[in-house]
Amino acid sequence: MSTSRQAPVIIITGTPGTGKTTHAELLAQEAPVPLKHINVGEMVKERGLYESFDEEWQSYTVDEDKLLDELEPLASEGGIILDWHTCDIFPERWADLVVVLRCNHTMLWDRLEKRGYSLKKIQENNEAEIMDVVIEEARSSYAPEIVVELQSEGTEDLESNVARIVQWIEAWKKDHDITDS
Repeated sequence: MSTSRQAPVIIITGTPGTGKTTHAELLAQEAPVPLKHINVGEMVKERGLYESFDEEWQSYTVDEDKLLDELEPLASEGGIILDWHTCDIFPERWADLVVVLRCNHTMLWDRLEKRGYSLKKIQENNEAEIMDVVIEEARSSYAPEIVVELQSEGTEDLESNVARIVQWIEAWKKDHDITDS
C-alpha cells in the first residue's frame, strides 16, 4: 500500500465469538491515530455485497469482487480496522497488522449458544477454532511478521490486547514518520 498513509490498516479476525467487534470498537476509541471500525459482515448485509443467503447456515454468500471494490478506496487511504471472521480475501498489500483472536473452545461454544446459533453452526465454528483454521489462513496469506495471535477470553485479555495494539500503532507511526498534529 501507499507509504503516504497517515494511519495503518489493521485486520482483526478470528472464529465467530472470539471478540473481534469488541476489540475493534475499543481499539477505535483508544488508538493514537484516527481509525474507522468496519464490521465487514454488517457492511456486506447493509450494502448488498452478497450473491445469496444460505438458509441452512443462516449466512450470506459474499460477492467478493463487490466487497473488495467497496473496500479498496478505504484501504488505500488507511486508518481502518477490518473486523471479519476471515482474512485471506484481503490483498496482502492492504494489511499492516493482522490480529487473530483465539478463544478456548468450551468458552467459544457458550458464547455462540448465547447468540442463538444453531447446533450445526456452533459445531462448525468450534471445530474451526480447534483446528486453527483462521490462524493458518492468516499465516498462509500474510508475512509472518505482521500476523499476531492473541487470546481473547475476558476483559483482562481485551484490555491487554488493545494496549498491545496501541503500542504497535505508536511504533508504526515512528516507522512512517507520522507526527501528532
